[in-house]
Amino acid sequence: MNRALLRVGLGAAAVGIIAAGIGLTTVAREIGRQSRVDEAQPADVIVVLGAAEYRGRPSPVLEARLNHALFLYLRDLAPRILTTGGAGGDPSFTEGGVAQAYLSQHGVPAEAILVESEGESTVHSIAAAAEIMRRMKLKSCIVVSDGYHIYRVKKLLENQGMKVYGSPRPEDRVPLEPASWKQEWLYVRQALAYGLWRVGIPI
Repeated sequence: MNRALLRVGLGAAAVGIIAAGIGLTTVAREIGRQSRVDEAQPADVIVVLGAAEYRGRPSPVLEARLNHALFLYLRDLAPRILTTGGAGGDPSFTEGGVAQAYLSQHGVPAEAILVESEGESTVHSIAAAAEIMRRMKLKSCIVVSDGYHIYRVKKLLENQGMKVYGSPRPEDRVPLEPASWKQEWLYVRQALAYGLWRVGIPI
C-alpha cells in the first residue's frame, strides 16, 4: 500500500514538474517575442526602468534607455517621462534621480519629469510608479527597458489596471534570427521571476 502511494506521489510530482517546465518554456518564448516588438504609440507617460548608475552618472544601459525615452518624448508620443529606481551601491544617488538629472540636461522641462526613487526591485518600482500614475490620473504608458524585461513589466503594470505599450531600447532589440544562449537564459530568468510573482513571491 505504501509503495503504491509512493508511486502515485512520484507520478504526480513528475507530472507537476513537466507541466511547470512547459509553462516556463511557453512564457520564455512570449518574452522573446515581446523583446522584438516596438509598440510605441501615443500614451499619457513614458515609464523608464532604472539601471545602474555610477556616482551620479547613468551606466551605458541606463543612458541607452533614457536616450530612447527622450526620442519617444521628442516625437510627442507622451507629455511626461517617469523615471524609476532606488539607490544601488552608492547611497548618495538613486537610479530615478540620476535619470531625472540626465533628462533635464537634455532639455526635458522639470514639470514633464516624474520620479520614482524608492524601488529596490522591478516589482517595487512598478508598484510605486503605478501609484504615481493613479494619483495623476494617467492611464496609459510606454515602457522603455531592455527587450527581455518588457514582458514582465507590462504584465505588472497591466495588473495595476494600466494600458501598456512596450518599446525596448533599440540597441537591445533581438533580431528575428534564433536567440543566443545568453538571450535564452535571460528569457528563462524573466519567466521564472514572472512565475514567482504570480504565486506571490515578488523579486
